[in-house]
Order: sequence, then structure tokens, then C-alpha cells
Amino acid sequence: MGFDFESTAEIMIPKDPLARVIGQEQAASVSRIIAKQKRHLLLVGAPGTGKSMIARTIAGLLPPPEEEISVFHNAERPERPLISVKSRAMLELEKNEKKKEWGEIIEPYEAPSFVSERLGFRCRRCGDFSSPRALYCKTCGSDKQSRRDHPFGDLIPGSQPESSSIVHAMRIDEEEGINEPLVFEKTEDDKIRRLTQKEFEARNKANAKKLRKILVPLTRPTFVQLAGNNETELLGDVRHDPYGSHPEIGTPPYLRVTPGAIHEAHEGVLYLDEMTTIGEAQKYLLSAMQEKSFLITGRNPSSAGSTVRVENVPCDFILVGAMNINDLPALSPALRSRIRGSGYEVVLNTHMDDNDANRSKMAQFVAQEIRKDGRVPHATPEAVEGVLAESRKICRATDNTSGLTLRLRILSGIIKLAGDLASVNDEELITASHISQASRQAKSAEEQLEEKYGNIWNAAMADHGSTSKRGTETA
Repeated sequence: MGFDFESTAEIMIPKDPLARVIGQEQAASVSRIIAKQKRHLLLVGAPGTGKSMIARTIAGLLPPPEEEISVFHNAERPERPLISVKSRAMLELEKNEKKKEWGEIIEPYEAPSFVSERLGFRCRRCGDFSSPRALYCKTCGSDKQSRRDHPFGDLIPGSQPESSSIVHAMRIDEEEGINEPLVFEKTEDDKIRRLTQKEFEARNKANAKKLRKILVPLTRPTFVQLAGNNETELLGDVRHDPYGSHPEIGTPPYLRVTPGAIHEAHEGVLYLDEMTTIGEAQKYLLSAMQEKSFLITGRNPSSAGSTVRVENVPCDFILVGAMNINDLPALSPALRSRIRGSGYEVVLNTHMDDNDANRSKMAQFVAQEIRKDGRVPHATPEAVEGVLAESRKICRATDNTSGLTLRLRILSGIIKLAGDLASVNDEELITASHISQASRQAKSAEEQLEEKYGNIWNAAMADHGSTSKRGTETA
């Protein structure tokens, strides 16, 4: 097959993210169902076959999160902080409430004289109006900020009424039967805002800063990855406080609460690479999947955080677990049953047939890797043919069959290395020679040792012998 492009820059990358998954048609089809139906997925396959890419693709198909999770201070029981879950609509409403223009804006001369004086607009001596930021009246020159008509004005409290930013007053109208408290305050543009007491209290309530900490923000990624046996990262923790939550020098318990990956993945995808490495935490993961919520507490029994518990923290996520074939027996039967009961198990392909359609897919893969990297030039058709040759070689060596390998991580390394060689030499395109040179340099340490020493055993003996010799010389 001859390619009909001058460089991979001409290859169109599909807009559908699942169409960018090469050679894993079954996994791509299942992924579309999972994203729509919120199912779980277990991916079993060799390293480098696209497990993490599939998980990221599923996360990319999900809508943006709709809930923000916060933890609040519990005044009655500080060691039991409270959870608050707010929807996007509720948060938007609160935001609008804070921006709302409360009350009525009036001119300074429309307010009662004592109000405009206390707010710094009206001169107490001549009654003229000016900016509250002016210290002296522009008409009579008197001090607007204080009245120095008392010989001991600087000593007696209340004899020097300083200008205020807010004044409380009463509106009384006996004919209409009105007896209403009012609040006046100055604005940034030298006007006066007049509010009723109810408006004043409602605004303060809307703007009040509550003692809370946002655990899972609304603007967050829908993809959370975790690898390794770290129970704290998976399930959350409460940090230790050496002062034992002392009311004056200690840190309040709610500020020490840290969410786990299961909570951060709420409404998104939790990708567990090498899934069996979480060990005993598999049972906690199963509980979180069943209940869609999981408590956060200190994981260290000797820590002050172990006395803190936050109940019912939401964790409604899509689990995408990945593992190698040999690790399948180590997966908890109960957890696996849960995945199969509400999801899918997919064994990934390690190779595909060597035909025109799949060679075109491999050319697309080359173009995708180049654009994803962003630091290497595009490739010629001959360079793509070189990548295909490497793919066939890897397929024969690893799977003992003819075809094109889907262990794409190895090919990705060759493409990037070839691109680096072209970039260093200031060449516009990756050529077949760059691919050939990159494939020689991309050999594993084991392959290089076999070339130099014949086999791994000889290499190990040579290293041991050189170490012994150095030790003897030192002695």
C-alpha cells in the first residue's frame, strides 16, 4: 500500500475521541456505552496497549460535574464536621445573590441631614455637600471628620463623632402607620445606599463567610488516576494536628480533612492502574461503589486525625480498572463480581491484521502522536512505512505472529526519538533514516546487554567481577 500524502500533517485526526483508539474496536464500542450508562470497566491486557487512553476517552465523553462538595465546621461537635453538597444551580444562585444590588441608591442630599453628616457627605458647620473622602469642607474649610467644640474632645469618647461607613436610623410616618428601621451606607461612587433592615440582614446572610472547606470543587477534571498501594490517597485522610485541635493554636478538624481519589472522582472516572496493588483496600473500594458514599477519617491510629470522622461523603464514580493478564487471579472476587454485575470486562488486543485499513490506522496513530507531543516535526510516507516495519518486527518478537503490533507505547517512543533526531538536525520532516536510527537507539537495556555480553548472565557476572576487582584493589 502506498500512502497518498506528502507528510502526516495532511492526515485528518477524527473529532470523535473513540475513533482515535487504534485496534481496540470492542473496547471503543463498550466505552461509548459506559460513558452514557455510567457502568464500570475492567481492562485486561499487556502494557502499552492503550488502557489509560481508553479511560481518559471515557472521562472526556462525560458531562461536566454538577455538584460541589464542602465540609463545614460543626460548632457542637468539632470532631464531626458536616458535609454539604451543592448543585451548579444552587452555586449560581448564591453567586447572583452576592452580586445583587440590594436597597436603593440615593443622592447624599436626599438622606436625612444627620445621616449625610455621619457618612461624611455634609459639612456640620455650613451644610454644604462634598466627597466623603475630603477631610475638610471645600466651602468653609472646617474639619468634616470631627467636631472640636469640646475642650476635652480628644479625651472624652463620643465628643468627637467620626464619620461612619454605615448609619442606622428609623423611618417614622404616623399618618401611614410606618415605623421601619433603615440602614444607610456610602457607596464607592459617592452615593448613599438605603436598605430596609430585612434587606440588610438578607444581604449579610448572602455574603456571610461560613467556616467551610471545599473538598471537591465544581470546576474539576472528570479523570482521576491512582496507581500503587496507598490507602490514604484512595480513601482520604485527616491530617495530624500536634496541638490536638486546641481552640487557640490548633487547626480546626474541618480544615484538616483531605478527600481521597474516590471522592475526587465523584461524577467522573476513577482509573486504577495495576489495580491489584491496592491490596486490602479493594474491600473499601467495593463498599464505596455500592453505597456511592464513603467516610473520611484519619488513617493513622496514633494521629489526632483518627478521632475525626466525616460521614456520607459522596463518591459516585465510574471505575475503570486496569491490570495485566497474570494479575487477574489477585483481584478480589467480590469486587470483580461487582464490576461484572454493573459493567464490562474487556481483554485488549495486542496485534491486528496487516491490511490496508489497519495500515491507514497506523498512519493516523503516527500523526496523533506527533501532534500530541507538539515538539517534533511531521513524518514522510517513507517514515510511516518504517514505523510499520517496526510494528511487524515487534509483533513477531512479542506475540510470535504476523501482523501489526498494538503495543503502541513502544512505537510512540520510536516516533518521538526519531522526531528528536530530526529536530536536532533542523530537518523539516521525519524520514525513514530517522526511524531506522531511532529503532536502534530505542533498544531496551536487556537487548543492549545481550549485544555487548552475549546474554544477561554474562553481563551480571561481568558486573559482579568488576565490583569484586574494585573491592580487592581498594583493600
